[in-house]
Amino acid sequence: MRVLEAGPADGEPVVLVHGNLSTSRFYEHLMPELPPRYRVIAPDMRGFGDSDPAPLDATRGLADWADDTAAVLRALGVSAPAHLLGWSTGGAAIARFALDRPVASLTFLDPVSPYGYGTLAFPDAAGTGGGGINPEVVARLRAGDTTADSPFTARSMFRAFYVAPGYVEPREDLLVDEILKTHLGDTNYPGDATASENWPGFAPGTSGILNALSPRYCRWDEIVDLDPKPPVLWTHGGADLVVADGSPLELGTLGASGTVPGWPGADVYPPQPMVAQIREVLDRYAAAGGSVRVEIIEGAGHGPHLDSAPRWLAIFRDFLATIG
Repeated sequence: MRVLEAGPADGEPVVLVHGNLSTSRFYEHLMPELPPRYRVIAPDMRGFGDSDPAPLDATRGLADWADDTAAVLRALGVSAPAHLLGWSTGGAAIARFALDRPVASLTFLDPVSPYGYGTLAFPDAAGTGGGGINPEVVARLRAGDTTADSPFTARSMFRAFYVAPGYVEPREDLLVDEILKTHLGDTNYPGDATASENWPGFAPGTSGILNALSPRYCRWDEIVDLDPKPPVLWTHGGADLVVADGSPLELGTLGASGTVPGWPGADVYPPQPMVAQIREVLDRYAAAGGSVRVEIIEGAGHGPHLDSAPRWLAIFRDFLATIG
């Protein structure tokens, strides 16, 4: 696994876990800005970046990513409980890590819902997983397309969904190149799919990242029962379109809008209230005795650490400082 590091080898470990269609370099600009007391570690997760290709077992949710994170820490000689930050998909991975191992704190950065990505309307989780991606996205990634000539290129998706409208990312070329390092295929991105008798005709397979995010396999609401409970920070972009109540990327919303025909209706397949689900679980975590800090960054997109970096970094630094 490729790993970026900053800070002293004997510093308090802070691990930054990136999300889907990204790499460790999406954190690179933040790492030198954290106080020198921290050893900051950012790996390229399984299926992305410059880490060696390896299949992802979707039936374990994000447990492969959690195990890989633990393996990196062992390889680096880190034994102290780490502060874990997970962006988007990475949020489910750090929660899984904390369910199996001690951690110093958890920071959820626009995390996937505690109930996975998509509505669990049927037992087979039809409408979620690898079958839901537009084939043009995969084709453009495979072609290494760096243009903005189509809404399905890495650059167009970055501008539309990663950052707030109108924000110009100074490292856009570099980050687009990083997205294009995604490992493609049935065992990584997007993953395999199965046919379904339920709308819209497909269900998740058993391998690859989009299937791992399906509500059939991905669930992290169990953190409510953690004992002891690590302090939690949840930051979220107020203009996030990826993880949102009624995300335009989710089949319930697409069906309700008529974009995907045959929608069986809101009583069967409602749009997923992702942010409400996150809030509900973290409210229960707090009610059970956990410490939870919530920061909604108005105007920020799915990556507040990109389009609102100074504000987001100040929040994160302050959170770490309050822990000890």
